[in-house]
Amino acid sequence: MSFQAVLFDLDGVITDTAEYHFLAWQALAQELGIHIDRQFNEQLKGVSREDSLKRILAHGHKTVSDIEFMQLAERKNANYVTMIQKVTPNDVYLGILDLLKDLRANGKKIALASASKNGPFLLQQMQLTDYFDAIADPAKVAASKPAPDIFQAAAQGVGVDVHECIGIEDAAAGVAAIKAAGALPIGVGKAEDLGNDIALVSQTNQLTFDYLNDVWQQSRG
Repeated sequence: MSFQAVLFDLDGVITDTAEYHFLAWQALAQELGIHIDRQFNEQLKGVSREDSLKRILAHGHKTVSDIEFMQLAERKNANYVTMIQKVTPNDVYLGILDLLKDLRANGKKIALASASKNGPFLLQQMQLTDYFDAIADPAKVAASKPAPDIFQAAAQGVGVDVHECIGIEDAAAGVAAIKAAGALPIGVGKAEDLGNDIALVSQTNQLTFDYLNDVWQQSRG
């Protein structure tokens, strides 16, 4: 039995908008008198906007009202959305377009399982929307990564049992979410960040259809 669907994270897997997220959060934090650096930013990768803001406020020992919290989250997003207007098909990571084409040619379902509410816009900017059979809506899941909800929703969106899916992630929270959902994780990154108990690639152009198939056969075949 082969896998039936691939559930993609977006930031750090399909393209790199992580830098835009960092710059937008850093600017907001500075307004609040909170210093965050790239090391702290690792905690925010794969995490929802609201949970990221909670971590930043806790880091700066700040408390805000519910209304101000929502205003801060919206201000960060507005800044980020301005930045990502620059994203084009040239920003798609190496190998990803070929992988999407091969998955489609082999009859596999493709879904987006990203914490980013801007996922649909980014896919459109990169001209990838037509490859995706479903985009899980992070606003409609009860809990963000590392909870399994977004990957379960993505599998449901393409009508495939989550246990017959591969999930691809570059963040520890995302890998934990894939495992919790029951899908098979493949990580983009280093063992020290993502764990040494899953299949890992250092670059996205290693994510070929044959590679995914081999990992599946070794793990579940």
